[in-house]
Amino acid sequence: MSYHELLASQSNVFSGLQKSFEDAKYIILGVPFDVTSTYRTGARFGPNAIRQASINIETYSFRSGVDVEDLRLHDLGDLHTLTDTVKTLERIKLVTKNILSEKKTPVIIGGEHTITLGIVKGLGSKIFRTAIVSFDAHLDLRNEFLGLKLSHTTFMRRIDEEAKPAKIIEVGTRAVCKEELDYAKKAGIEFFTAQQIKKMGTEEIARQLEEKLAKYTNIYLSIDMDVLDPAYAPAVQNPEAEGIETYTLLNLVSSVCNERLIGFDTVEIAPDYGNGISEIQAARIIFEILCLLEKARK
Repeated sequence: MSYHELLASQSNVFSGLQKSFEDAKYIILGVPFDVTSTYRTGARFGPNAIRQASINIETYSFRSGVDVEDLRLHDLGDLHTLTDTVKTLERIKLVTKNILSEKKTPVIIGGEHTITLGIVKGLGSKIFRTAIVSFDAHLDLRNEFLGLKLSHTTFMRRIDEEAKPAKIIEVGTRAVCKEELDYAKKAGIEFFTAQQIKKMGTEEIARQLEEKLAKYTNIYLSIDMDVLDPAYAPAVQNPEAEGIETYTLLNLVSSVCNERLIGFDTVEIAPDYGNGISEIQAARIIFEILCLLEKARK
């Protein structure tokens, strides 16, 4: 081993723990992209801010009894993004497909939520047996917004129309327009509102989620950090009041994190609008999902 390998390394690796790509089970990829953002920009800085937070928080999960230090992680670094949304999504698709072809789990850190469209397309033929579960304040089912048919407000509709997953379920919803409600009903897209979660309780919603997902071979999980109330995650691109708390989110996510989970993303952190709280939440959420997934697979 040379001295540069022995005495020098990249400091901003997610969790600070780095296995080789070949030895890793979970592959981290940052996507610093927020070209279509329409309110607060800055999610392009999210991946490295979340990495920085991940290096400075403890790694043991009481929820799962697993330690991140025992996981085989490899951080690829950041995707080389472009200002062209279509071409950037194509690059995400290719990298996701490559990760899955190596029988590894993609863990994507955004970036704006539009990137999920590229990831989902990278699932290839698996998509037809995959349920997409998105934790998000918004449905993102508009056909067009501010002249764009492909953006963070429309990507879930494009996923339904173009990728055609077996099922889409959205959780934590509280900011929609009538067009989205009409489309959701027509397309059979189900959602649980933040009010339902508070009224019915986390355990009941988790039970219903498990029931609805039981027949699908695969699950892909997407977490827009604006699903949390701004009190818990202020630094997001499109904050909405009356959200859920981190404890509730993680308890609901626990019902999704089983051996069928083939990948997940965490998106929409815009660090400039907070004081580090949001990045810490995101890093902890990623830690917990990884630990829950490792426990389920064992």
